[in-house]
Amino acid sequence: MSSLPLNSGDTIPIRPTTNRVLCPQNTNGGYGKLGQEGVDRGNRSKARDILPAPRTKEEAKEVYDRFSKFYDYTLGLLGRKYSEMALERLSVVEGETVLEIGFGTGHCLRRIAKLVGPAGKVYGIDISPEMIGKTKKRLEKEGLANRAELCCGDATYLPFNESAFDAVFMSFILEVFDTPEIPRVLAQIKKVLKPGGRLGIVAMSKENGRSVFVKMYEWIHNKCPKYLGSRPIYAEQCLIDAGYQVKSKEKIKVFRLPAEIIVAIKAMPGNAV
Repeated sequence: MSSLPLNSGDTIPIRPTTNRVLCPQNTNGGYGKLGQEGVDRGNRSKARDILPAPRTKEEAKEVYDRFSKFYDYTLGLLGRKYSEMALERLSVVEGETVLEIGFGTGHCLRRIAKLVGPAGKVYGIDISPEMIGKTKKRLEKEGLANRAELCCGDATYLPFNESAFDAVFMSFILEVFDTPEIPRVLAQIKKVLKPGGRLGIVAMSKENGRSVFVKMYEWIHNKCPKYLGSRPIYAEQCLIDAGYQVKSKEKIKVFRLPAEIIVAIKAMPGNAV
């Protein structure tokens, strides 16, 4: 028997050859509100410039569950190229233990399972049971189920031990959290990362806020926040505020919308960020 790297009170036995949804549900609000950050230590104008994300946890879960049937042919397909680019920048190697937050139907999680090899492990946490079911089938089909463990839960509470992961990956996920949630999520990630561990993200960027495409996207978000829960954010500033060291940043365009691929590091003990 083996166990998830959970907090001491949350350990759940599992069989290495299975890939059940095992992590405990969070009853404290979960992804309750998905989306805004940009809290500049010395400049509050960025925070004021980010749109709110009023979608509730229940609404988000409902949307993702319903959308899981079409995700691979719509948003999942449109963003896959950039997710794979971001994952490549994270430089996952064999034998590592990696967490993906908001893995959707599991395309990147499957890739991570291949990269870590039989000596490594990938864990995933997602709010949607339907997405988890799709990912489980994908992993089983490719014979990778024994390298992965999936959790249905909330990124504002990661039920893993401290310093459990070599790397954490998020693709178009950070921008779905509301303002108070962003620092909490990043603090949780820092807690479960090993010293010197990497955080890789790809996120829509608000840095070019005057872009007509950003304004158009934000207009749609304002009209349909339940179904378009994400919007551009100041991802780099948020990581710096949370105490990460930004290792690399790459500006990209996702169908003319500005976005960023960022790899950040959890500082080693005694190293200033």
